[in-house]
Amino acid sequence: MTYRTILPVAFLATFLFNACSHAEKKTADPKVRTVNDDKADSLLLVYNPAKGDKWIAGFVQNLHKKYGFNGNMLVAKDGKILYEKAIGWADYLHRDSLKINSEFELASITKTFTGVAVLQLIEAGKIKLTDNVKKFYPNFPYEGITVKLLLTHRSGMMNYVYFTDGIWKEKRKPMSNTDVMNLIAEHKPARYAAPDTRFHYNNSNFMVLAAIIEKVTGKTYADYMMEHVFKPSGMKHTHVYSTTVYPKIPVDVVGHDRTWRYSVVQNFLDGPVGDKGIYSTVHDLVLYDNALKKGRLLKKASLDSAYTGHNKAINGHFNYGYGWRMFDGENGRKVVYHTGWWHGFRHIYVRDIQKNIVIIFLGNLTNGSLMHLDELYRHLGVPVIRKGAYTGTGSMPGSDED
Repeated sequence: MTYRTILPVAFLATFLFNACSHAEKKTADPKVRTVNDDKADSLLLVYNPAKGDKWIAGFVQNLHKKYGFNGNMLVAKDGKILYEKAIGWADYLHRDSLKINSEFELASITKTFTGVAVLQLIEAGKIKLTDNVKKFYPNFPYEGITVKLLLTHRSGMMNYVYFTDGIWKEKRKPMSNTDVMNLIAEHKPARYAAPDTRFHYNNSNFMVLAAIIEKVTGKTYADYMMEHVFKPSGMKHTHVYSTTVYPKIPVDVVGHDRTWRYSVVQNFLDGPVGDKGIYSTVHDLVLYDNALKKGRLLKKASLDSAYTGHNKAINGHFNYGYGWRMFDGENGRKVVYHTGWWHGFRHIYVRDIQKNIVIIFLGNLTNGSLMHLDELYRHLGVPVIRKGAYTGTGSMPGSDED
């Protein structure tokens, strides 16, 4: 081979190598984390208290003093934490103070994660929205209940939280999702409504979805979430804890019901997961928001479907998608969020998609303090999403349904 022929061949080889490398970079799986991802995520969590938003600081202090907010909170905008605070007791009985990385039972914020997992399995071709629950659990006693109806709270099912209370005799023994599915098959409790006739929010829908996730994957809900949601998101302080596995949930935060005199002890209802059962921190919820936006967990089409209202809008703006509550405003304004209320914990997790704002309040004293966030929403230019959000059919303030 002559010198003249070597040069073109070498050039062609270099071109092909660079082209292939470029193609590999373009098609890199966003779900596979790299060192650069870890570095980028760590920047999202940088916070200098000396530069914290003073208005938000004053608002939170007033929320604590006047309305009794006790918990951890964080507000971020455009990938920068504006203010964060751990305020009050983790466990009043032992006078343990909260830390910013304390893990809270997320209560129904868990439903957003379950929705993500189901949509992942739909993308993988393992589940369809039209699949009937009977496909996975042949002894399920109800006809016509599909995965989509569970995701959108249109199944018409009863709430297992109330149904099982009088049936599960061994109150010290926790139930699993499988136990609840067996009780439903055996006792066939009356439904609230026929399938797909109305929106009726209740925990059974997402408990059943978690049972389906376990049946389809052959993994526990906890293992699936760790592998396919928490780790790809960089969430190192997030876990699924069930009393079927942990006699005492291994976190430092205790839920308190309305007054400090009543700490809430986990019981048999803390066994089922999917509707609740994920424990996390304010920082990890920032990473979760980022992972969703960056496509690390779902494709854009799947996210769009999750953020689309699948019920009749309440007061013209409030709706429910696949695991997310939402506010739809003018000019395409989209705010997705979820509340949480369970065994002494009460939270709200807000993601303003358009303005790239995240608002997180995780509380362990259920005293109604989170009903007083209107001024904060106005300060940030976020819709006052709590006002009027709980007047529709199926919304039950004052109960454990959230």
